[in-house]
Amino acid sequence: MKTLRKLLYGEVVTAVALVTLAFIALFFFFDVVEELQQVTRLGASGYQVPQALIYVALMIPAHVYELFPITVLIGTIFVMARLARSSEFTILRTSGLGPWKALRTLMVLGLGFVLFTFAVGDYVAPLADKTAQLLKSRFQGKISVGKTGAWLKEKQAYGSYSVNVGSLASDATLKDIRVYEFDNQGFVVSLTEAKTGTFGSDESWMLANGERTEFTSGPNQIPKVDRAAFDTFRWPTQISAEMVAAAVLRPERMGTIDLFQYIRHLNANGQSAQKYEIQFWKKVFYPLSCLVMVVLSLPFAYLHFRSGGIASYTFGGVMAGISFVLLNNVVNDLGNLQGWQPWITAALPGMIYSFFSLAAFTWLVLRR
Repeated sequence: MKTLRKLLYGEVVTAVALVTLAFIALFFFFDVVEELQQVTRLGASGYQVPQALIYVALMIPAHVYELFPITVLIGTIFVMARLARSSEFTILRTSGLGPWKALRTLMVLGLGFVLFTFAVGDYVAPLADKTAQLLKSRFQGKISVGKTGAWLKEKQAYGSYSVNVGSLASDATLKDIRVYEFDNQGFVVSLTEAKTGTFGSDESWMLANGERTEFTSGPNQIPKVDRAAFDTFRWPTQISAEMVAAAVLRPERMGTIDLFQYIRHLNANGQSAQKYEIQFWKKVFYPLSCLVMVVLSLPFAYLHFRSGGIASYTFGGVMAGISFVLLNNVVNDLGNLQGWQPWITAALPGMIYSFFSLAAFTWLVLRR
């Protein structure tokens, strides 16, 4: 059994690695072509070809995470079909490799792929993507979301705050900040505007070069507006650098813990967290799709053919992998629009493919 596992694991891991390298090389080429346009546009600011190549290289872990279930499916199908064509798998079956033993063997390998996908998607890819964005912002001058920047909200003891951050610099400096303060009745109490800001060490923001406007009104007061410029202003808040980065960067590139903390912040302040909850559960369930793909590839070892066929079956694996990615994206968008339960939305594509993989295993392996 040890020799069998060594044979299967070596063949599958080698095939998956080669397929992954092929996909990464293709995406690397496309990304380089796209970044060369940025070099032409931002070349005067120092963004040259070496910086573009570093940026594209830092995007590789994100591509590995997104493509790995597909490459696992293609690589495993290729190995299973090749073993079936050369009758090696038939010899293994006559040597005592039953269907359930083969399934258990491949599932152990699939669990290894699951752990690898989780590690890349939760630790390597978010760090590399953040580094890449900060690298580009060093030459662009900022990281921003659309034309209005990022909006955050926070409730405190005596009211609530709506915060607008125009952009985030490469050194984590906030730019173009507006802080709207509301009382418990929802009336605007003050508006604080600042050109720049930094994160303090005591749950506060240090705002610089700005103006504070206070609005005074009440039944026994004369309404008035007081404006005062300031060089520095300390604003106590629990909005951390990670939360601002979460609002500025793409949620699918965040780690599981960062997503969970940001969801708690949104829920505590009465904001919609549907999109981030779907991404959180997708982070949980997406690595498990590697296990589904391994199970889906096993029936190909029980097909009987002598010549040819591998190319067509590999093409079928490519189509199945692409359809999984498309279904995953469509279901996520539908779940966000229709307000489905986030965990059901994230788990539904994997459940559908698990059903088909188990049905194929039952029909091709057990019944035939």
